[in-house]
Amino acid sequence: MRSRLSHDIKAEAQRLGFFACGIAQATAVEETTAHSFREWLAQGYHAEMHYMENHLDKRLDPRLLMNGLKSIVCVALGYAPQQRIPDTEYQIAAYAYGHDYHDIVKEKLHALATFITTRTDESFQYRAFSDSAPVLERYWAVQAGLGWIGRHHQLIIPHAGSMFFLGELFLDIDLEYDQPIENRCGTCRRCIDACPTGALTASSSPNHTSDLHNDEDHVLTSLQGFDAERCLSYQTIENRGDIPSTLAMKMGQTIYGCDRCLLACPWNRFAKPTQEPKLQPNEELLNMTKEQWNHLTEDDYRRLFKGSAVKRAKYSGLMRNIQAVNDNLETPRHEND
Repeated sequence: MRSRLSHDIKAEAQRLGFFACGIAQATAVEETTAHSFREWLAQGYHAEMHYMENHLDKRLDPRLLMNGLKSIVCVALGYAPQQRIPDTEYQIAAYAYGHDYHDIVKEKLHALATFITTRTDESFQYRAFSDSAPVLERYWAVQAGLGWIGRHHQLIIPHAGSMFFLGELFLDIDLEYDQPIENRCGTCRRCIDACPTGALTASSSPNHTSDLHNDEDHVLTSLQGFDAERCLSYQTIENRGDIPSTLAMKMGQTIYGCDRCLLACPWNRFAKPTQEPKLQPNEELLNMTKEQWNHLTEDDYRRLFKGSAVKRAKYSGLMRNIQAVNDNLETPRHEND
């Protein structure tokens, strides 16, 4: 019964458009990862994202988020774009091209839960999440056998890459559980070398250099080796203050997010363009020129990014980012300055 239901859940997840689906047994996060996460917080590498400190007990034991939780169904929805903004124009991270992924993934997860009611006589409770609760999403995706965590701290799915949104369906029923797969990054450090600000390191501490071979366990399970404050995605999306000039000068033409570590990852050469209609960019976004961006009004912003993840940066944040990029174009600097 458990095997058949697990198989049916995965088949339905694929029908709903998810690229991958796996199932993990709900337990406390293993202690090595829990310790590493606590240490990362204690060292302040989460910058001003203080929400990551909240509900730490639930983040490290998902059973505290839902009574009777037994199974975590993990899914991945690809977002590699079919079309890209021309290289000559300002850029935004590919994940934000379409509609807000939180809503898309959760809508599909609720549909998956509805499907489960047709495949079991048991009554059950569930909760659906997509970057919307204190859940270590990549950790659970690893536990569910979807892939491994690369040195860019994104989940890598073999022969598919790392351009995926993740989601979880919490269930209070027993299922057949998948097993983690081995980390296949080897000695590759292309993402680290591609990071323009040094936000990524190959060590267990952003201020310490260690041999790559000794770092595999950290790469698999933790955030060690990632300094959020130096990350351009953090600075252009989460940061509400001024972007430090030493980081702003590394933004290139990107006004929202940063995809450089993803574009450098060799596994992403396998990425297939998403077929999800709601993740496709609208023509207005694809055709935006620098002049239009520079004269973007708040009404334009609201229309252009209605239902988009870009709204997280707010209008003021996006215009701050555009000004920073303009400053770079007016005063060219060497990338290694």
